[in-house]
Parts: sequence; structure tokens; C-alpha cells
Amino acid sequence: MKLSKLILLAVISVLAASSRGWGQVNSIQNSPHNLSAGGRGTIRASKLQETCVFCHTTHNSAPVKQLWNRTMPTGAYKIYSSTSLKSKPGQPTGSSKLCLSCHDGTIALGSVLSRPEGVAMRGGVTTLQGRTKLGTDLSADHPISFVYDNALVAQNPHLRPPKTLLGAVRLDSTGELQCTSCHDPHDNSRSNFLVMDNSHSQLCNTCHNTGTTTIAEHQDCANCHQPHNAPGGPHILKAANETQTCLLCHSGQSGAAQGKNIAADLGKPDHHDTNSPNDVANPIPNVANCVGCHAPHTMATGTALASTIAPGLGAIAGINAAGTQVQPAQFQYQVCFKCHADQAAQVHFISRQAVQTNLRMQLAQTAASFHPVEGAGRGMDVPSLAPGMTIASVINCDDCHNSDASTKSGGAGPNGVHGSANPGLLALRCDTADYSVENAAMYALCYKCHQRTSIIADPTLVPNQPFPLHLSHVVNDKAACTICHDSHGIAAAQGSTAHNSHLINFDTAIVLADPVTGKLEYDMTGMRQGMCYLSCHGVAHSPMTYGPGAQPQFRRPVRQGGAPPRPTPTPAPIPPPRH
Repeated sequence: MKLSKLILLAVISVLAASSRGWGQVNSIQNSPHNLSAGGRGTIRASKLQETCVFCHTTHNSAPVKQLWNRTMPTGAYKIYSSTSLKSKPGQPTGSSKLCLSCHDGTIALGSVLSRPEGVAMRGGVTTLQGRTKLGTDLSADHPISFVYDNALVAQNPHLRPPKTLLGAVRLDSTGELQCTSCHDPHDNSRSNFLVMDNSHSQLCNTCHNTGTTTIAEHQDCANCHQPHNAPGGPHILKAANETQTCLLCHSGQSGAAQGKNIAADLGKPDHHDTNSPNDVANPIPNVANCVGCHAPHTMATGTALASTIAPGLGAIAGINAAGTQVQPAQFQYQVCFKCHADQAAQVHFISRQAVQTNLRMQLAQTAASFHPVEGAGRGMDVPSLAPGMTIASVINCDDCHNSDASTKSGGAGPNGVHGSANPGLLALRCDTADYSVENAAMYALCYKCHQRTSIIADPTLVPNQPFPLHLSHVVNDKAACTICHDSHGIAAAQGSTAHNSHLINFDTAIVLADPVTGKLEYDMTGMRQGMCYLSCHGVAHSPMTYGPGAQPQFRRPVRQGGAPPRPTPTPAPIPPPRH
């Protein structure tokens, strides 16, 4: 009898010490874990006034520590899994399994070992309901019951070494992270029974070392993550997937993201399809998600020099010009190359003579010709460049591909390749239809860098033009820029500087082989001079030459009356989205 009394006194002393005083705010007496009839929670016993009995007993306890007074769960759980995990959790063990004897909802709250008849609960409640009921599917809950050691940290640099867990967050005696690493079942002074204040994610950052972000909303883990019953499952996101989680803020409705209506851009005719399922091992081709381009934990505000990576992308991985993965990416194009290079996700909606789906090859500094994205171009004679641009200028992918409402497009919306009303996810209009009437809006994208007044200048009034027949082709004959030019570039394997300089890569749906010579090619014969072998708009070039002293030779089929035939203008169909 004396021994039983001593044990009871010891249990009471331990519980009293852990709750730091029965009458205080942090006492279990004042928390939802007080299931007695006098408790303050919504779930209470009908008559029983004892508090500790729902978990502990001095006699007839379960053969586990803490003098456990409940039947232990025996069924298997569906455990958390993610492609980012370096240590796959096993079935719940230790204190986590004790917690689940109530929180999985399979065992009645009043089912205690010391009272075979059980404890009657008020209102006929038998098990936990709502957000506190985790169920047996733990795949949408923070992982538990895994060994947190130096070997794990060595595989995942986003975790802090276990030796730093010297404060409120503790591992169990076997070195495993358990429910009690984050929760103190006897102290609810910080709500949710947390072992420490989680303001500014202090609790989360005890274990997680995800990086530094200067965006205030990204500094609070709870804005994106939900540790229990998370809709996103893997990565415990607050919405079904990464994109839907981002759109909780980025729909232009509230907070610092107000006005940054990414949701509106994602709903435009041409957009990046960001509805990829959450945490797929092998991403679906042509389907992305926000974290494919942005590293939310390291994002920052500000701008970047041309081609260098924008702070808004964060320390995101990329693919460099050689096709090697880099972490983090140093240039914006390296992020684009993750999908639009060797993955061959680029889809051409213009039939090109030289076909290349690998954007990395098209923009390479060794390509036959290219737009200056990876570095400055090779051309020494580009007189049409807009003020502020030179032959040494370098551009970004998003200078051409961007929202049509973005600031880069002259609007007030957010920048980025989220979506655009223009085909090809272009920032500005660039018509590809044959027989398009030329005007400033029609080819606004091209005229962003190349001065319209220079491109379509009358060569008889403005001599020494790099290509004096632009006026004839674009204005008079209504030939779109894309009929002759391939905006990204022509890879070295598909072309040469002799035949594909100046981004010449004919649209074979419009430009046909010369009927006389059978050739379909452009030959550069010198500075500002060359010749074309082709047939376009019913006009045979066999060849047609241009340059100083050139005598253009046309082979025009002529109808009676002397007028050259022209096909009936039929607008080309609008191409489908590329992304």
C-alpha cells in the first residue's frame, strides 16, 4: 500500500512539474487535453472529474512507459512519402503511437485500461472529430518516427544538425523525431500544445534550414504549409499542389501580393500549364509548377542585369549552356533550359526548314546565328537596334516571353512567363500569318528592339540599309517577319553562317523551293549582300540578289495583262499554345 501511494505521488509530481502548476494558464487543467467533466474543452466526460486518467494510471497500465492507460493502436498507417525525402519514415513508434491512440480516431476516448467499462463522454462523443482527428492516413501530416541523425543531414542540407536541437525541440531516446518533438501534451500555453513559440516560424526553423528570403510572407511557414491534414499531402501544402498554394496569395487579392494577379495570367489563352500533380517523381512533359521556376524559400525582391537570374526566382536549379545541371542557376535562361532544352518540350508551330527542338542548341554561342541570350551576338552590323542597345547587348528570355499585361510589356501587371493573350506566350504581338498588313502593333515584339523606322525605311530615301528589301517584303508584299526569320536561332548542326546568318530559317508552309534550280536557301555573299533561291507569293527567286551593285533577277509567272499572279490572301490559323 505504501509503495502504491509513493508511485501515485511520483506520477502526480511529474505531471504537476510538466504542467508547471495546476492553476496556471499552461496547466493541462486549462487545456483541451482535460477531458474530465470539469474541463474547458468541447469534448468532456459526462461525470468523471479526473484529468490524468485518460492517459495515465498507477495500476494496470499498458506495457509501455508513462504508465499508459490506453490500448495501443494495432493497425497499420499510411505514412508520409515524398520524392524529396532522404529518410523514409516507418510505422509510428514511441510517443507518437501514444498520441495516435486518441488522435487516429480508431479507439474511443473513454476506453481506458483502468476502467473496463470505459468512461462515458458528454453528448455521446466517442472519438475525436474535425482537425484534431488525424485518422490512419498520415501521408498528409508532418513525418514522424524517423531517425534524425548526421547521416540524414548529410543527405539533406536543408536540415540542421541534430546536435543543435538542445532547446525545447527534442528527439526521443532512440534519436527519432516524434510528435513530442513539436508538441508538449501537458502545456497549451502557446496553443496547439507546441513546445515553443512558432512566431516567425521559430519552431520550424529549429530543424529546417531552407534558406533566406526577404519576402515577409515567405518567411512564415504557416502561410504555405499545414503540418496536419494538409490538402497538398507531400510537402504538407495548404492547397492541392504547389501552384494552388501559391495562388492563395498571388491572385491579386490581399497582402504584399496584392496587384500581382498571377491567377489572371494563368487563365490566359497561352500559359504555362502549372497544374502538375504534387510531388511526381517524373514531371509530366509540358506541365510545370511554380517551384520549377521559383525557389520560394530564397526569393527576394529587386531587379537583375540582363541575362543574370532575377531575385524573384530565388536559388533555383538550372541547366547551363553545356547541358549540365547547376545549383543554383546563375542566369535566367538556365532555368528555362530545364524544360526547353534537352527535355525537348519546345514545340514549333511554324514549319521550319531547319528543325531543332532543343532551345539550348538554338541559342548556343556556336550556333549558325542566334539571338544574344547566352551572350553577345557575333554580328558587327546591326544598324536597326533601338536606342540604348548595341551589338554587345544581351537579352533575357522574358524580354520576349512575358505577360501581355506586364511592366515589360508596358502594362501594370506582374512580370513573368505565367501567361499571355499573345500566342507563343509573347509579351507583345508578333503576327505569323501570311499577308498581314504591317503596322507598329502587328510586329510590336520585333520593333521593341529593332527600330521600325529603320526596318521599313525606303531604300531610295535612306540608302545603305542592311537589307533594302524589307520595305518591299514586309509592307508591300505583306510577308510576316517569321516567314524568313527564326527568332531563337539556328543550331550549328542544322545550319551554317553562309546560309543561316541573320536568323534566316524559312517557314516552309509559305516559302517553297525555287522551281528553276530546286534550291531553297539564302546565301550570304558579303557584308550587306546576298542572294535567295526560293519561291514565295508566286514569285520565283532564281536567284534574287541584293547588295551594292546587285541586279535583282525575278522569274515571275505573268498572266495576260502583265500583272503577276497572287494567291488569295487567307489568314493562317492561330497556332495552339506551346506550353
